[in-house]
Amino acid sequence: MKFANPALLRVFSALAVVSIFTAGVHEMRKGGGAAADFPCTTNSSQEIVIAIGEGATGTEIAQELFQKGVVKSSVAFFRVAVGDKRSQRIAPGTHRIQLGICSRDALEQLLDPKRISGLINIFEGAWNSEVFAQMEAAGFASQDILAAVKSIKLPTGYKTLEGLLFPAQYSFAKGTTAQEAINVMVERGVSEISKSQISAGSGKYLPQQLLTIASIIQAEADLKDFSKVSRVIRNRLEKGMPLQMDSTIHYVKKVRGKIFLSTASTLLKSDYNTYRKYGLPPGPIGNPGSAALVASVNPAPGDWIYFITVAPGDTRFTSSNDQFNLWKAEYKKNLRAGAFRSTK
Repeated sequence: MKFANPALLRVFSALAVVSIFTAGVHEMRKGGGAAADFPCTTNSSQEIVIAIGEGATGTEIAQELFQKGVVKSSVAFFRVAVGDKRSQRIAPGTHRIQLGICSRDALEQLLDPKRISGLINIFEGAWNSEVFAQMEAAGFASQDILAAVKSIKLPTGYKTLEGLLFPAQYSFAKGTTAQEAINVMVERGVSEISKSQISAGSGKYLPQQLLTIASIIQAEADLKDFSKVSRVIRNRLEKGMPLQMDSTIHYVKKVRGKIFLSTASTLLKSDYNTYRKYGLPPGPIGNPGSAALVASVNPAPGDWIYFITVAPGDTRFTSSNDQFNLWKAEYKKNLRAGAFRSTK
């Protein structure tokens, strides 16, 4: 197997895996007959590590599993993988897998993200600080991450790394450097940003500003309300109103899960405090996903300048301050009643 790049992105490499399994269908069918396989009732206590590299063929993966004693025959595993579309999602990287198991269980374990070493799962809206913490947990040294961040060359039109580490599941092969890993995340981010049309700008908004808007949308709204929140942000900016977005304060304070925002927090001295500062914050407040990127360029039509989540799943929009205050009173009542308590 040839490693063209040690930094392996799960979503890209999956495209290679689909071709390697489907390409072998004809050869598999020619063999016919039953293939030796362990019973699926087997539950081994022994585990080994299997390394799957970028561009590894289906035959190579099946042979590796057979030679290491994971499956009873390479043909049995290959047939199971070809017949299961999920095999397209096998990620490159280092997998922990039990010995002496049936081919179907082997596939299940290869698809289990908890069994992949060095896995980094960036959720939508994650702060860079949270991404770096995941990188450390995956084995990257903190000093290497810091050095990589300092040396990164930002894409033209963008001033900060925040917002450019695209939310996705990444699996990196052993030996990948922090610089290579971050470059992969940025490359994916730039690709998704380009697809959303942010790179082209929108009206008077530059790409950096649109990415910042996308990050606020991601932090403030449920998916169904993304385009409406996008419109509220634009309407407030165009009217010269402060954005007054709680998420910008949360970003500065690095707190999550806080519904109530104190008056003291709104007085925080920071360029990211959109209660004190007019206009957009200096940069993104997290790493937005695809839907938020698209919504930043495509706001829904409307004259709304206020929105409030009155209860979980119930976000309302209005252009009336009086209506907003009525809903705010309803929100406070629900807050006191415990409607926003976590069920976790």
